[in-house]
Amino acid sequence: MLSDAQIPPDVSAGGAPDDQLGRPLRSLRVSVTDRCNLRCNYCMPQENYVWLPRKEILTFGEIAHLVEVFTTLGVENVRLTGGEPLVRRELATLVRMLAENPRIRDLALTTNGILFSEQAEELRDAGLHRVTLSLDTLRPERFLALTGRDMHAQVLAGIEAARRAGFQKLKIDTVVLRGTNDDELADLIEFGRRLGAEVRFIEYMDVGGATEWSHDQVFTRADMLDRLGKRYGTITPLEENSSAPAVRFTLPDGTVFGIIASTTTPFCRTCDRSRLTADGLWYLCLYAQSGIDFRQMLRAGASPEELAARIASAWRGRTDRGAELRASERHRGAFVGIEQLRQNPHLEMHTRGG
Repeated sequence: MLSDAQIPPDVSAGGAPDDQLGRPLRSLRVSVTDRCNLRCNYCMPQENYVWLPRKEILTFGEIAHLVEVFTTLGVENVRLTGGEPLVRRELATLVRMLAENPRIRDLALTTNGILFSEQAEELRDAGLHRVTLSLDTLRPERFLALTGRDMHAQVLAGIEAARRAGFQKLKIDTVVLRGTNDDELADLIEFGRRLGAEVRFIEYMDVGGATEWSHDQVFTRADMLDRLGKRYGTITPLEENSSAPAVRFTLPDGTVFGIIASTTTPFCRTCDRSRLTADGLWYLCLYAQSGIDFRQMLRAGASPEELAARIASAWRGRTDRGAELRASERHRGAFVGIEQLRQNPHLEMHTRGG
């Protein structure tokens, strides 16, 4: 564990300075792999990709070391992502290493659930606090059409395993696409209610592999609330002071659900998240075109002080508000094209841990 004495004096007292919009450095999303076992048409629609070279993938020790430096600067929420993080072997080993860091208050995982049923107990025992599982449909045939894989039963088994393992604050994420699965909103809420899980609906975003994105496919937060209001009656927003991406609502019976409306109602002004890729690039925004290479610094022998100073300096100058800028564009298409993604795989959302 790094001591405060190992951190530069200008940041050791109170964490990293706020960025240019007054946003603190509080949450870090850590991608452990760019690989995935699904081919969701809104994220990874191609069968083959330019994968990150294996020799450049950070070891668990390197990830834990970098995360420790981040936590001395104020990060207290760490989420493991991918790709699909559970395709990285022995992930529980990394969870155990991170769980030993007392500065981490919330250690979470986002997964598509396919491999979770066989790892749930081990991850819980290793110290994982929370898990969010993705489920875009309750219909197996629709799942196959959306993901290119006939694995719907495995996802449902993963969700049940999370409940059985005793994970608290279980969340289910659903990307909603107009004309595809927008007719299942109420069914998904009822499914979550039965399991004691909170469902979060996500607007279709134009990042990474969403090369066929169009605004016509976006089922907006306003659309969702209108659809659910017709089914349940008055829906009330929760009054919360939070930097979380989801705005949460309650149904008349008290059931809570969330909506992440990054496309139509960006939350950039309160965003305290940054992203570390599996090969050690640090991105200050999901829409950022370039990142800072910490793998190179780490393997060149950079000290904790040097790493911390680089993080603090970059965060101090941060002005990123990518979703806001995208929302302001009048004629908006896909963010990047397939050829650009092939030339630079770091532009892929599955590489930077969307």
